[in-house]
Amino acid sequence: MLVEVEECFEALRCPRTGSKLARVSPDVLKPVCPENPEMSYRLVDGKPVMIDFSESVFSEGDFLRSKAASPIERKQYGRLTRFFKKLLSPTKKSTVSNVNRLVDDLQTTAARPAKLLVIGGGSIGQGMEPLYEHPEISVYSFDVYASPLTQFIADAHQIPLPDDFFDAVVIQAVLEHVLQPAQVVSEIWRVLSDKGLVYAETPFMQQVHEGAFDFTRFSESGHRYLFRWFETISSGANGGPGTQFMWSVDYLVRSVFRSVMLGKLAKLAFFWTQYLDAIIPARFAEDGASGVYFYGRKAQAPISPKAIIAHYQGAQGRHA
Repeated sequence: MLVEVEECFEALRCPRTGSKLARVSPDVLKPVCPENPEMSYRLVDGKPVMIDFSESVFSEGDFLRSKAASPIERKQYGRLTRFFKKLLSPTKKSTVSNVNRLVDDLQTTAARPAKLLVIGGGSIGQGMEPLYEHPEISVYSFDVYASPLTQFIADAHQIPLPDDFFDAVVIQAVLEHVLQPAQVVSEIWRVLSDKGLVYAETPFMQQVHEGAFDFTRFSESGHRYLFRWFETISSGANGGPGTQFMWSVDYLVRSVFRSVMLGKLAKLAFFWTQYLDAIIPARFAEDGASGVYFYGRKAQAPISPKAIIAHYQGAQGRHA
């Protein structure tokens, strides 16, 4: 269940120094850090904006003027558009399975209630509902914009929370939107407790989405190496070549005809190709995946560069 905003204040830290914070007025937090007396963080509609703007792609002035609104348009879907969105992008079986496993693992290995951080939690991600609904999981959530589902606004490159604080971190469809994914994963490692769990989903063969805020893609092996300071519990494709083909049809048509609407109609005409993923073997899916996932546990040493070569299980390996 989502933690109340006020409950998060004690846990928040200065993203630049790691110092604890004091509330010096209803709308201002300041680090308990005498060597930086000028530093402060504003609250927007009661939610702290915990971003070090000197290290961010975002502007403090723009944030305050917009009241921390999303830098890109977040569409509101009616009943019919929600139906078509679900038809074109149903929750993936791998997501359901991995989230259920995460819930079970937290119940057997973590204190009650377990503390879980959602990075990019401005909306509830596909298949993530069980995390929010579980009475023994306390969900902390942030994004780069204000939302009813977040307790504070922050940049994942500098997570404003203490070391070894969380039992689990979830980051779904976010790492493609950060400038330095390795730094974000390092921050995830830092805020996780010993043997803490991480679950990540990231695009591989997807076209650009969210415009100027889209930077990076990962193969399954590249994604695994990104999380090299974690032990693997499970990793693989999350949406195979059928899903990727549906995306490609959309972008091909919208590019030829300069029309997003025609692209969506073409995508709708080929929505059935995503169901071909169910008959594609995992090793072939890995090489042509729309996205990949990693579920792992915090480790004290990284895997070696040689180990990532041995990790590859795609269709172009020795067993092919």
